[in-house]
Amino acid sequence: MTWSEMQPLLEQGTLDTLYMVLWATVVTVVGGLPLGILLVLTDKGGLLQNLPVNKVVGAIVNIGRSLPFIILLIALIPFTTLVVGTFIGPTAMIVPLAIGAIPFFARLVETSIREVDHGLVEAVQAMGGGIPTIVRKVLLPQALPSLIAGVTTTVIVLIGYSAMAGAVGGEGLGSKAVTYGYQRFDTTFMLVTIVILVLIVTVVQLIGDGVVRLLARRGRTA
Repeated sequence: MTWSEMQPLLEQGTLDTLYMVLWATVVTVVGGLPLGILLVLTDKGGLLQNLPVNKVVGAIVNIGRSLPFIILLIALIPFTTLVVGTFIGPTAMIVPLAIGAIPFFARLVETSIREVDHGLVEAVQAMGGGIPTIVRKVLLPQALPSLIAGVTTTVIVLIGYSAMAGAVGGEGLGSKAVTYGYQRFDTTFMLVTIVILVLIVTVVQLIGDGVVRLLARRGRTA
């Protein structure tokens, strides 16, 4: 396959991959952030200590993290079809991508929140601050650099997931690599696809690291 033949396929595959990963990341953050905070607040000694709730939520998160994505992808076909109307295409793949990543991100959020100095929480409590205030004014701002690092890691995981989704009608670079590279024994196309995926991951990591460093510097000068 010549470059002129490969170019439109690679461009469309890249756009589909970015589309899937972007929206899946948004849904993952919206779902995983409160879940991770809830795990911390309901844990032993937490502001909303409730061990039964904590155990149930923790079990759900652990089950979600333990399922191989390709199995989850197939198992969610009926649910994806119910939500989107189809299980094929980049829009449909956002559903399993987000559901697969939410438990992963929730644990990263939990770890980040636990790193916040408890003395700051006690100080806000002493001033009469309630739980919403503590979460908005202390936990999230203090954990922000770590949370951004967690988002970066999650985006990279989603890029890998999106490549696997290509094997089940998800479009994107993974689908193009399977259809035009593997099935047609086109080694060049496969290598170019891999290079593009590596470049996307590298750019995401560089941006994430840059934001974390910027937030860390602002925190030291504040």
